[in-house]
Formats: sequence, structure tokens, C-alpha cells
Amino acid sequence: MATDRNVAPVIIKRKKVIVAGGHHGGAWKVAYADFATAMMAFFMLMWLLNATTEKQRKGISDYFSPTAPISRLSSGSDGMLMGESVFASDVLPRMGVGASSLQEPPSTSSQDSDEQDQNSQFKEVQDVLLGLSGESMLEDRWLRHVVTRVTDEGLVLEFFDAEDDPLFTNGADPTKLMREIAYSVREASKLLKNDVAVEGHVATVPVIRLDDPTWDWSADRAFALSDLLVGFGFEAERLRRVTAYGDREPVVDNPMAARNNRIELVFLRF
Repeated sequence: MATDRNVAPVIIKRKKVIVAGGHHGGAWKVAYADFATAMMAFFMLMWLLNATTEKQRKGISDYFSPTAPISRLSSGSDGMLMGESVFASDVLPRMGVGASSLQEPPSTSSQDSDEQDQNSQFKEVQDVLLGLSGESMLEDRWLRHVVTRVTDEGLVLEFFDAEDDPLFTNGADPTKLMREIAYSVREASKLLKNDVAVEGHVATVPVIRLDDPTWDWSADRAFALSDLLVGFGFEAERLRRVTAYGDREPVVDNPMAARNNRIELVFLRF
């Protein structure tokens, strides 16, 4: 059979289909990881700013300050810093890097001196009240009612009940002993110019009552001592605060012990 030479040849075209939105080699994963890391660092920063005090934030800031020993010598080269080391003392302030590390810390000698003066004055009052210097303003029977200590807040004079010898009766009426102690404290306070805080504490009432008298008693006793001090000539403007704590801060394990009935008078630091 003869072949028809006029028939056109059949041409088959194969098209390669490319699906859009492929993985693009995974580069987006690196970008996303960087973004997630940055967000984590941001939220960590926000948490630190909210959960720390000003002093703690200052410590964190100092931690990242360059405080390592640095060289003050020039590099001797003609580089971009024109012969100076990147850590040279005259370069750092201009570059804004590590300038704080070159500054001498503020002197604390005056603060230490003031604190030492305060402590020596507090010790003098303690010696006068307790007879450590040979002359006591309190009789021996009074001393078992008195504890003194120096704290960060100031000099604390604590007056407390004994089992058979209370300082207050009928809730908040000062006894003769309490009045004598208050007078001695007034005389000793002439050695100081510090302001004073008075805090009242009482023991837990052993019987369940409809009304809890501990708050009223602690407040009345604190005000009673402040009134005694003012009555003996203590300057009323030096009374910084009068606080009632009820029975919330016992000093012994038994909350009903007489030892928890106490008045704390604090000579506050300047």
C-alpha cells in the first residue's frame, strides 16, 4: 500500500507543572526561628521588668556592663582607630561603650561614717538603759522586761510582759512599771535626734469571743506609750508612726504566751 506523504507528523508536547507555594528550600524556617527567639527575648525582658525591684534591675544592668580589666595602651597601628586600642580609656567614652567601667565608683565613706555614728549613738542609749556603762536608768527588776537590738530600721527597744508582772492592765491601762519605763526612755531619747515609731503587739486571746479585742488592745497600748512619752516632754513631731499588729506577730511558739504582749519603740535611722 502506498504511503500518503501529505499527512502531517504528530507532535507530542509534555508540559512540566510546577506547584506554587513549595518549601522554597526551608529558608522560611530559619526566619521563623529568629522571629520566635526575638519574641521570647522580648517577653522575657517584659517579665524581668515587672518581677524585679529597682535594686535588682540595677544589678542586672551592672552584670552586662564591661567590668573586666582593659588595656589603656594604644595599639600602635594606623588602622581605623588611628593608632588607638578599641579599649583605650579615651576611646571608650567617645564610642559609648563601657564608659561606665572607667569611672571611679562613688565614694561611700561618708555613708559608712554616718552609719557608724548612728550605731555608736544607738549603743550609747543601750548602755545607758541597760547599765552596760555602769549607770543604768532602769532598775534590775525592770531589765527582765526589756530587750534592745539594732536593726536596719534603727534601734529597737522592746518592752514585754512577764508572767507575773504585766505592763498593762484591763487591756491597755499602763501600770506604774510601764510609766517608769516610759520616763526612762524619754530621758534616754535626749541622746538622739531620731524620729520614733511605736508598735503594739498582744498575745492571742485564749477564749473565743464574738469580737476580737487584740487589735484594739495593741492599738490602745501603742497610743498609751506615745502619750506617756509626750506627757514626759518628748517632742510630738518626732513620732513618725503608731502601728497596731494585734496578735499577728508572736515572738514565741505559744501564741497565748505573755511574752507576746509587748511594745516596740524604734528610733528610726535618718
